[in-house]
Amino acid sequence: MTYSIVAFDPETEELGVAVASKFLAAGAYVPYAKAGVGAVATQSFVNPNYGPEGLELMAQGKDVNEIIKEMTSKDEERSLRQVGIVNAKGESATFTGEECYSWAG
Repeated sequence: MTYSIVAFDPETEELGVAVASKFLAAGAYVPYAKAGVGAVATQSFVNPNYGPEGLELMAQGKDVNEIIKEMTSKDEERSLRQVGIVNAKGESATFTGEECYSWAG
């Protein structure tokens, strides 16, 4: 199992990402964050492009739901992916592919 979270505190405007997993070195592949921009967590069968791309699209001011659609629509293995994002305004969006393990959310 892998558990991850992206979060935003509206009082302090701090944001972050965390991961816990049975997989070695999950911290090298799952969490991405940039101060003043947002945070991304990609898991299941990780697509390491989701982190940098998601942060770049958030920096451009794109809508979080559109970011998820843009990233997953061009990913031929999206049915195996999970991704969650939160921007520096506290707006969030998630995606869970239909071929993820029996419990995923």
